[in-house]
Amino acid sequence: MSKGSIVTFGEVIMRLSPPGVNKMKQSRELEFYFGGTEMNVAASLAQLGLPVKHVGNVSNDFVGEAAIACMNGYGITTSHINKVKHPLGLYFMEVGSGLRASQITYNRLHGSFANIGPDQVDWEAVLDGVSHFHWTGISPAISEGAYQTLKAGLALALAKGITITTDPAYRSNLWQYGRNGHEVLAELVGLSTVFIGGVNEVNEILGTEFPFCEEGFIAAAKRLMENYPNITKVYDKVRTGLSATHQKIYAQAWDGTTYLSTAEIEITDVVDRIGTGDAYAAGLIYGLQTGMDDAEAIAFANAACAIKHTIAGDVNLAGFAEIQEVAKGNVSGRLKR
Repeated sequence: MSKGSIVTFGEVIMRLSPPGVNKMKQSRELEFYFGGTEMNVAASLAQLGLPVKHVGNVSNDFVGEAAIACMNGYGITTSHINKVKHPLGLYFMEVGSGLRASQITYNRLHGSFANIGPDQVDWEAVLDGVSHFHWTGISPAISEGAYQTLKAGLALALAKGITITTDPAYRSNLWQYGRNGHEVLAELVGLSTVFIGGVNEVNEILGTEFPFCEEGFIAAAKRLMENYPNITKVYDKVRTGLSATHQKIYAQAWDGTTYLSTAEIEITDVVDRIGTGDAYAAGLIYGLQTGMDDAEAIAFANAACAIKHTIAGDVNLAGFAEIQEVAKGNVSGRLKR
C-alpha cells in the first residue's frame, strides 16, 4: 500500500500541435494538451490511484482555469497551485514520422511558472503527510525564482526524511538567467535520495566520461553515490531510437551492491513520444510507493514507458492492469473482449 501522498513541483505548460503528423505550414488547426514534465508524472500517479498534489503557478485567466480543471480531472490535488498575472507557458510540436524527427520550440521563459518565488509556496503545508517528492532538471532551469523555490522545498523534505526522486535532465537551451546549470543540478541532486538517470546524466553532473555500457553505468552509479551520500539508488531507462516511430527500451538499476536490468521492449508504431520518460518515472515511483522490490519496480516502470508511446498527449493514461500485463511480457496487443 502507499506510504503517504506524493508531491511534484514544476511548470504546467500547454502543448500545441498540428493534427496528426502534419507540419505547421500544412495546417490551419492546432490541437492542444496540458502537460509539463512533473505534472505528467503527477497525472500518471493519480491515474494509478495514488494521492498526489502538484505545486506551481498558472495564469490567472481562463487558460489557467482550464489547466487546473485538467489536473483535477486527472485526480491531482491543486490546492497549492498559484494563479498569477503572467501567461501560461507554451510549446509547439511537429510530430515526426519514420525518418523525420519530431520538432519542438518553447515559449516559457517569461510565463507564470518562471515568475514563481519562495514566498509563494508554504512548504511546511505542502509537505504535510507527504512521503515522496519528485523533481526534474527542467524546473530549476526556468528561472532564479523556480530554482530557489525548489531548493527550499528539497531542503525541508530532506530534513523531514521524505524520499526525494530526481530526474536531473540538463537542457542547455533553458539555462538563460545566469546560473551554471551543471552546478545547480549538482547542488540539488545532493538534496535528493533516488536518482533517475544513467551515464549521460551522471557525466553531465560530475564532468566525467563513463562509457555507455553496463560496466559504465555501474561505475557511474558508484561514483555518484560516493559524491552524493544521500543518493541510495540509481534507476535508468535506456533507449534505442531506430526511427521516430520505432523505439526500443529497457531499464536498469544499481542499489549500491547489485545490478538489475529488464528485458528490452520494442515499440514499432509510436503514436507519441512526449511524456514517455515521465511515464517511466511515475511507474518507478508507483513501485517504490507500493512495496515492489527493485526488479518489479523497474519492470513496471519500463512497461509504463513503453505503453505511453501508444497514447496521444503528454500523460500516460494506462491503468495498473494494462501496465502490469506488459511488464509480465504480454506485448501482443491482441483485442480484449
